[in-house]
Amino acid sequence: MYPILLCALVAVAVVGERSFWWMREASRRDPQKLEEILAALENGDVPAATKIAEGSLDPVIRMIYHGLNHVHTSLQGALELGAGIELERAGRFLTVMDTLVTLSPLLGLLGTVTGLMHAFLSVGSAELSVQAVTGGIGEALIATACGLGIAIFSLVPFNYFNGRVARLQFDLEAAATNVELMVHQPK
Repeated sequence: MYPILLCALVAVAVVGERSFWWMREASRRDPQKLEEILAALENGDVPAATKIAEGSLDPVIRMIYHGLNHVHTSLQGALELGAGIELERAGRFLTVMDTLVTLSPLLGLLGTVTGLMHAFLSVGSAELSVQAVTGGIGEALIATACGLGIAIFSLVPFNYFNGRVARLQFDLEAAATNVELMVHQPK
């Protein structure tokens, strides 16, 4: 069935893209620069922290930079917006993977039903052919196996990427809380 083939191609493309994206994102993390920013904020030097954060590729630092640019208007709102942007990037295509995990076995089941219908239609004809019956059953089994295979192939990376997004969300929330506390600390 062509829909199952399409699901397989989409699954391979999405898993490949997300794997590459997360590897690249892991190499961009810069905990040392984050510590420098937090140290500057702890000393009350917001301009220095902003300068350190500028141009960073680390998603947590990008969120902080976004917040520090709005420190005099709405720090909390800017941090939330920055975190939302980073989480949107990290969660890209997760709904597609979720759909593939659910849709592929259903398409396999549909292929099973149509394959068995072909097999039973040949049983009812005047000329009974063993090849026609076994061909329909074979089609049914192949469709089921392919649908389940795609779902299994997609499920493990889907759960892994969800875990990475949850970890990034925690890192963003922790950093945002630290920034808010340090910027609004009593002087």
